[in-house]
Amino acid sequence: MIPTAALPASPEVSVGRGKHPCDVYLLTAFAGLVILGLVMVASASVTAAEKDGRDALYFLWRQAVSVGLGFGVAYAGLRTPTRVLCKLSTFALFLAIALLAAVLVPGLGVESHGAMRWLRVGPVSFQTSEVAKVLAILYLAGFIDRHAEAVRATTSGLLRPIAVLTILCMLLYVEPDYGAMVVLIATTLGMLFLGGASMARFLAVGSLAFAALGVLAVIRPHSLARIINFMDPLANPLSGGFQLTQALIAFGRGEWFGVGLGGSVQKLFYLPEAHTDFIFAVIAEELGLLGTISCIATFIVIVWRAFVIGAKAERAGCVFSANLAYGLGLLIGLQAFVHMGVNMGALPTKGLTLPLVSYGGNSMIATFAAFGLLFRIDRETRFPARSAARTRGRYGA
Repeated sequence: MIPTAALPASPEVSVGRGKHPCDVYLLTAFAGLVILGLVMVASASVTAAEKDGRDALYFLWRQAVSVGLGFGVAYAGLRTPTRVLCKLSTFALFLAIALLAAVLVPGLGVESHGAMRWLRVGPVSFQTSEVAKVLAILYLAGFIDRHAEAVRATTSGLLRPIAVLTILCMLLYVEPDYGAMVVLIATTLGMLFLGGASMARFLAVGSLAFAALGVLAVIRPHSLARIINFMDPLANPLSGGFQLTQALIAFGRGEWFGVGLGGSVQKLFYLPEAHTDFIFAVIAEELGLLGTISCIATFIVIVWRAFVIGAKAERAGCVFSANLAYGLGLLIGLQAFVHMGVNMGALPTKGLTLPLVSYGGNSMIATFAAFGLLFRIDRETRFPARSAARTRGRYGA
């Protein structure tokens, strides 16, 4: 497990005789990113909306609806005791597998841009990988809770959850959703390490996992082409290296303080998917180095507070809650890291959104769910007696 003594205690602000009801740092970072996301989606999507003959703020209104739905999902997560989530952790795995498999069924799955990532339910389509990632974290937290000693002491305890989650990864690869697969594998390895796996086993298994990812990347022509263009984007600036070249131009134009909100030139059809996959480049152009550093710092705060919440749960003996908090923090942090790395030219191009910032209802709602669970864990560790009493009252002893 992570050494809890190395992590600072969560801020506790007195309100009368009690404590502040939640982690104020996490809440502030969460609210800041939601506001930043709405502002940047409004700025980055205007041209795309007008091109399709829609209202200039079409994507902003849809994003606002997703935020509203997200608050409802987060509230549901906040009201669900972790003991109930732990009991449902194995079911979460089967649900994740079913959702990822369903998109491959003709008539159910919806193809877009050459990928089968969306599931149609009536008039609504949603990206199942966003939900599946959170469900996988629930399963893995439950597995570590049930088999903590095996994870710490044996190689089989480390390999068993990886073997199970390989099913999810292969379904993601078939869709294909290589970015989600990379984030899921990295999060899984991180959770197992924090769950007590020895350094030697962790490095061995991690090396094999990332070697397998490398092989899967090069055997698919489309992925291999992205890697080649990543190595030298300026060799083909008008074809394979176009996305990365335009993103780098956006970063260069932003300089220290940016060109101002709405002043981005790269979003005017130079930068593909400016309001989704490359929104961080628009932030860099309009808000400059100051804006990008602030955005990065906010995600660092979120990961830090998730780890603090997990450490508090661990000290209280709540193994499932601790590992769930670690996993959710890793999931959000790693997805943000990959998105920013792609935008800055540090990683090959992948279709990953920036959590809470990029346009996309599925990603928004899934991320809100993750935050709802984090706030639930935080509440239970702050007020253990109150949470236990409410749980007994609603679900029995």
